[in-house]
Amino acid sequence: MYKVYKPSIVKFALNLWPPFWGAGIKIVTISDDFRFVRIKLKLRWWNKNANRTQYGGSIFSLTDPVYSLMLMGILGREYFVWDKQANINFIKPGDSDLTADFVISEQCIEEIKRVTKSGDKYFPSFTVNVLNCRGELVSQVERTLYVRKKPEYRMESNAIS
Repeated sequence: MYKVYKPSIVKFALNLWPPFWGAGIKIVTISDDFRFVRIKLKLRWWNKNANRTQYGGSIFSLTDPVYSLMLMGILGREYFVWDKQANINFIKPGDSDLTADFVISEQCIEEIKRVTKSGDKYFPSFTVNVLNCRGELVSQVERTLYVRKKPEYRMESNAIS
């Protein structure tokens, strides 16, 4: 499968992207196959809330484009991939730097390809845990994506099937 971007380029670009950089969000790791990403959110004076803990918007932002970009890297140019919906559950205050690990399994990729091969829309849902420096759960974010084969690739899939 042709990769849209190299993981190292995506990591470099996102770490310079003002919404991430300004919020203290840093991509620590992107696997070569885009199936694993680790992100860190530093606790800085400018991203603290009134209670002197991580601002909830920053916690939510650290999860924003990640699953979409991972699927774009995995599926390539044949697919539309967008964030569709998200929900955050704040469990406890983020009183330290935070980390989140994003994982997309082979089973998930196979399911996406199976459902979308003739042009159907698919809405995979992913849950990411955001942890503090002690490994305690601070929040859970559920993200639902929109995935669909682009029209010019739907015919090709139908001809092969």
